[in-house]
Amino acid sequence: MTQEDDQLDSLVRKRIRALRLAQGWSLEELAGRASLSQSSLSRIENGQRRLALDQLVTLARALDTTLDQLVETAADDVVISPMIDGALGRMRWPVKGDPGMTVMRQRMTDPPPDNPARMRAHPGREWLVVLSGTAVLMLGHRRLRIETNQAAEFPTMMPHAIGAEGGPCEILGIFDRDARRGHQRDAEGAVPDGEDADRPR
Repeated sequence: MTQEDDQLDSLVRKRIRALRLAQGWSLEELAGRASLSQSSLSRIENGQRRLALDQLVTLARALDTTLDQLVETAADDVVISPMIDGALGRMRWPVKGDPGMTVMRQRMTDPPPDNPARMRAHPGREWLVVLSGTAVLMLGHRRLRIETNQAAEFPTMMPHAIGAEGGPCEILGIFDRDARRGHQRDAEGAVPDGEDADRPR
């Protein structure tokens, strides 16, 4: 075994134990769920028994995770630098563990549009938190004030628009793949690539 293999072996064993403890399970309880003897599970966690692939698959299932997640190692590029759009006052980060997700930080100064025709609807789901100031979320026929440190989550099939109230505000938003696409202009369309469709114009 190479040093790298030894490190992965040790990591997997620690992860099994940590996941078991996070569930509040005893050795006996996890062993029962994984159809292993308690002594076998103890030896697996303590490094006294070789890790077998079939046992890892069973343990992953019992711990409500996947084999890939159980043996995953930290990527070399743990730190992610933002893509910065100074013109729109935005920073955007991809979520490497889920390429469909995007995290975006945006500064807003304008209120949301008064005209419902300027509200957008598209597939997906959004989550946002207000970092500073007060944001206004227009959601269907509702007008919601979101204060600093408050968050909102909503399906983007509901017509929506976001803006600031009483001065600039900063938000951090998380978009699933569909919501992210809904905020980008079509190649032939009216919103420049990457521009936030909810941004008042």
